[in-house]
Amino acid sequence: MIYFCPTPIGNLGDITLRTIEILKSVDMIFAEDKRVTVKLLNHYDIKAELRTYHKFNESEMSEKIIENIDDKDIALVTDAGMPGISDPGAILVKKLIEEDIDFRVLPGANAALTALVSSGLDTEHFLFYGFTASKSSARKKEFESLKDLKFTLIFYEAPHRIKDFLSDVYEVFGERKITISREITKVFEETIRSTTSRILEKDITDKGEFVICLEGNFEKETYDIRKLLEEELKKGIKKSQAVKEVSKKYNIPKNDVYKESLDL
Repeated sequence: MIYFCPTPIGNLGDITLRTIEILKSVDMIFAEDKRVTVKLLNHYDIKAELRTYHKFNESEMSEKIIENIDDKDIALVTDAGMPGISDPGAILVKKLIEEDIDFRVLPGANAALTALVSSGLDTEHFLFYGFTASKSSARKKEFESLKDLKFTLIFYEAPHRIKDFLSDVYEVFGERKITISREITKVFEETIRSTTSRILEKDITDKGEFVICLEGNFEKETYDIRKLLEEELKKGIKKSQAVKEVSKKYNIPKNDVYKESLDL
């Protein structure tokens, strides 16, 4: 069996009992950076053989893992968080599915969801976008494609780009609620809750990994009710029916449409 095991995103205590059990039982662990993972393994006295699996050798190592799956139990971990989410792992999952090989994904720590709940923004519907382009021009094009979405947006960003990132956010999205979380679960954990304009005035430490949660576009669309009614009446229907149609199609309160119809 092969297991995808999430690891703590900061505090070493944020690992599940099941993950520790699995890591102690497998024959081999593939890690994004052995130097990072060995600290976790030493902390929990885990002695499994350690090999590397990162974004630069992901395709090659996925093939090797599949070759060894018949006689070994294998675990895959990344430096922090859930494998396959802005980290290596997704390619191996696809190959395992293509080869009809069974695998298990264990639940565990995830920076995006932790920051989202902490943000106080809408959690019923949200989009995890992850990292954007490093260049401002390309990043703003990505933002343009997202600015009309009506649910919370979650981004990851590196510390040296955070200020440029926030400037581009304000330029494209305008004024909205925003939160920045950094060093989640660590000693210097911090969440800043503000708006896209005011957050540019704050002194933000450019250290640690950042998760940004941005309010969705909740601007109400405005309609020319009179024009919409006239378009319906041109179809030859009665005024009362036109009122019902406009209210239903455009989700406008029926009383508002009725009042406008009185002038027609």
